[in-house]
Amino acid sequence: MGRIRLVLADGTQFNGESFGALKAVSGEVVFNTGMVGYPESLTDPSYRGQILVMTYPLAGNYGVPGDEVADGMRTWFESARIQASGLVVAEHSIEYAHWNAVKSLSEWLSEEGIPGISGIDTRALTRILRERGTVPGKIVPDDDSSSDDISFDDPNIRNLVAEVSVGEPVLYKRGPRRIVLVDCGTKNNIIRSFLNRDITVLRVPWDHSFDEEEADGFVLSNGPGDPKMCVETIARAKQLLGGDRPVLGICLGSQIMALAAGADTYKLRYGHRSQNQPCVESGTRRCHITSQNHGYAVDTRTIPQDWREWFVNSNDGTNEGLVHISKPFFGVQFHPEAAPGPDDTDFIFDMFVRAL
Repeated sequence: MGRIRLVLADGTQFNGESFGALKAVSGEVVFNTGMVGYPESLTDPSYRGQILVMTYPLAGNYGVPGDEVADGMRTWFESARIQASGLVVAEHSIEYAHWNAVKSLSEWLSEEGIPGISGIDTRALTRILRERGTVPGKIVPDDDSSSDDISFDDPNIRNLVAEVSVGEPVLYKRGPRRIVLVDCGTKNNIIRSFLNRDITVLRVPWDHSFDEEEADGFVLSNGPGDPKMCVETIARAKQLLGGDRPVLGICLGSQIMALAAGADTYKLRYGHRSQNQPCVESGTRRCHITSQNHGYAVDTRTIPQDWREWFVNSNDGTNEGLVHISKPFFGVQFHPEAAPGPDDTDFIFDMFVRAL
């Protein structure tokens, strides 16, 4: 292990020990308050272009699972590769123990060319991000002078969805009912959730002419970055909202649906990234604990008259879902498929399937 440091755009530095790949990277520094789930989080395409800070003080103690594949997807991961640019933890466990583990976290990061930094005060770092908001940063090895020339990168100014979306349509065959999944950076478990319900899934690129496809319903997936970058997807979604076929938006997909309906979105100060976000269903006292990973939200003041706020975040009062008053259009800001996290809101998939 070598010495390495995390440098924020304001000049703040944290010095630590390197694990994984010893290299320099830049990205948006964000934090996740989950206690477990680093294999799923690191492979979640919503983390594209971001340096992930884990607030739970220990990572790597249960290792990394193998590369088994089912239905053309890696069984234990949310995409085909690590999507985050780097990983920051307080303590990295070299030794690991788990029935399903085949390698260490450091070995996995090295194989995928992703740097990790440990031994820093992640509590102090998280307080900075909470007070100032997410900021650009970079991870740089101490003995690499050329790495100081790497500029701070704000990934939100580019179309991250285009970087993580599938290149060509992919068909996952199951039962007679068929949905089109618009891949804006979808997690594998969204696809699995429909396959487990005997639904055939056609996965299409983010800029595909999906509104022209023959299908019983449509799903706009999660994904990274600013939803306003997905101009083509928004335009196609607007065409869907002019019809009557069921549409479900998840995370970024919910924001795209809102933009297509005429609402507006904005960037959250430091986002929601964890597996313990409490969301209350509007008009009830029912609170669901949800898995989340997003940096943008829908501005409830701009929601059109024929839409209603469906869920609200109990921590900060921000929007967590939309529903149309008469048509089968649903959007949730959280992840009903979990992976990682609780499956409290798995019923969202059942609700959508009943509408097909």
